[in-house]
Amino acid sequence: AGPPAAPPSAPPAAPPAGRRPRRGRRVARVVVVLLVLLLAWPIGLLVWANGKIQHVEALTGGADTPGTTYLLAGSDSRADGTIPDGTEGERADTIMLLHVAPTGQTSLISLPRDTYAEIPGHGGDKLNAAYSLGGPELLVRTVEDLTGLGVDHYVEIGMGGVEQVVDAVGGVELCLDYDVDDPRSQLVWSAGCHEADGATALAFARMRYADPEGDIGRAARQRQVVSAVVAKVAQPGTLLNPLRQVRLIDAGTAALVVDPDTGIVDLGRMALAFRAATGEGGLLGAPPIAMFDYRPGGVGSTVLLDPDRAPGFFERLREGTLTPEDLAA
Repeated sequence: AGPPAAPPSAPPAAPPAGRRPRRGRRVARVVVVLLVLLLAWPIGLLVWANGKIQHVEALTGGADTPGTTYLLAGSDSRADGTIPDGTEGERADTIMLLHVAPTGQTSLISLPRDTYAEIPGHGGDKLNAAYSLGGPELLVRTVEDLTGLGVDHYVEIGMGGVEQVVDAVGGVELCLDYDVDDPRSQLVWSAGCHEADGATALAFARMRYADPEGDIGRAARQRQVVSAVVAKVAQPGTLLNPLRQVRLIDAGTAALVVDPDTGIVDLGRMALAFRAATGEGGLLGAPPIAMFDYRPGGVGSTVLLDPDRAPGFFERLREGTLTPEDLAA
C-alpha cells in the first residue's frame, strides 16, 4: 500500500468582508476622475465663453411676437484694419432675420442692405443707414417696423470676425458657378467649388459689384458662408476636439457683439436654428422685391420691396406658414 493521501489543502482565504481588492478601488477612482472631467470641461467652457461675450444695447422692448427672432448684422467697419480700402464710418453691411416660428418652421431671410425703409426720426433711407444714424437700437427698431417681427436677440459680427471664425474651423467649402476677379472685394475665384480660408471667405461674402445679381447675389453668398461654418462646427472633428473648441469660442466671442440678454446658450440655440434653416425643410431667401433700382430722391439707388406682396410675406414668416414658393421670386 502506498503512503496515505495528503489531506486536501484549505481554500484561499476570502478578503475580509467590506473590503474590495486594491485593483477594484483604483478602477473606481479612475472612473470617478473621468466622470468629473467629462462634466467639468463643458461646464467650465460655457462659463469661460459666457464671460468673454461683448454686449451692446440693441433691443427696443417693443412688439413681442410669437416665436424667436434673431437679427444678425454684419458690420462693415474697417476699424480693425481687416479691409484697408480707405472706407470710413460704419454701416450694417449684412442684415438677416433668423426666425423660429411657433410651428417649428425655421427661416433665414436676408434683407437687402439697400432696402428702402422708413427710419424712425429720419424719414426714408436705405435700411443699412439706420445703423450709422442710430446704431444697433435704431437698426432693430427700423427692422421691426418694416417686418412686424419683434426682435428677441441681436447679434453683430465684424468683417474681421468672418475671417477669424472660418480659420478657427479650418476653412470651409464654398461654391460659385462663374469666374471672379474683383479688386474691390479682393476676390479672385474660378468657377466651381473650392476650400476657402478666412480671407477668401470674407472676400466671397463681401463681393458685390462683380455679381450680376448685385446685393441679392451677395446675400445668397453670405448665407452660404454662414451655412458652411455651421456645418463645419457640427462635425465630430470640431465638436470632439478641445483645442478646436477653445479656438472657435475664442474667435467667435472676439468677433461677436450681442444684446445684454443674449448669452452663450442663446448663441448655441441660434446655431441650431441656422442649421435647421439651411438644412432640409428649412427656408432661406429674401422678401419679394418690386424694383432693384428704385430712386425716391436724395438717397440714390435703393431696393423697393413689393408693396402688395411683402406685408403678406412677413405675416406668413411670423406665423410659420411660409412656403418655398414665397421665396422663389
